[in-house]
Amino acid sequence: MSEEFEHVEKTFVALKPDTVKRGLIGEIVSRFENAGFKICGMKMVWATDDLLEEHYEEHVEKDFYERLAEYMKKGPVVAMVLEGVNAVENIRKIVGETDPTEADPATIRGTYGHISFAHADGSGRLHKNLIHASAEPEEAEKEISIWFEDDEIHDFETAQEEWVR
Repeated sequence: MSEEFEHVEKTFVALKPDTVKRGLIGEIVSRFENAGFKICGMKMVWATDDLLEEHYEEHVEKDFYERLAEYMKKGPVVAMVLEGVNAVENIRKIVGETDPTEADPATIRGTYGHISFAHADGSGRLHKNLIHASAEPEEAEKEISIWFEDDEIHDFETAQEEWVR
């Protein structure tokens, strides 16, 4: 087996308050599990200002940050650590493009997204895009450490790992 197929990694995913409030947690989690990803950590949290400033540190000084922070504090967030082959890249494919109008209909954002950037901008609203998934392995490591303590991430073998790895 080539090294490419053996590259098992962890990534971070956050189901944002609009996902939680719309009752889509189970639908979205099942997509990841059905694709063969293992949930190594999952919890529901209310994001704090400090947590959000650390997570979105590159955006804190930008015009939209205050609206983003308020949106992320409007309800609980489901934070997850997922593991699998090329997890960062493959989870991003399942999630889809940030703008639902550009997301493939089979992706999470393509299926459940309903507000385009143009509509959000035109109505003075923040674009709510359901979900966050780390873009790079280094970003995943950082975000996991922001949202999870080491003892909240579990190492175990699932029954189907033999078949999906």
